[in-house]
Amino acid sequence: MMSSIRIRTPLLEVGTDTKQGGSPKLFIADDERRYVVQGWLTDRPQTIEVPHGLLGYLEPDTCLGSLLHDTGHGTFLVSGEILSDREALEQLQIPAHEIAIVVAIGDQRRPDAVPA
Repeated sequence: MMSSIRIRTPLLEVGTDTKQGGSPKLFIADDERRYVVQGWLTDRPQTIEVPHGLLGYLEPDTCLGSLLHDTGHGTFLVSGEILSDREALEQLQIPAHEIAIVVAIGDQRRPDAVPA
């Protein structure tokens, strides 16, 4: 059974990586501790595919709070909870070949970082 999640709107769009002016897109959710990621459907439940370039729009010193799988052809597979909030979905106007997932905003921790 796939889990789904509700979220308050409006979502703040922080970036898109597309060739046609549409999607995939990256948003910050209402509480600013979650990203909403709109991407292409895959054959894996709760998993989308997004171009590498979309991650360039992450807020500074953050990361997606989800493991990424590099497909080897310029995209990542990302898993999260499926967005089910009707108002948020209306805002996104997602095409039939895509879905949106919600993932935590992670804190980037680099091995070469100098301790504070």
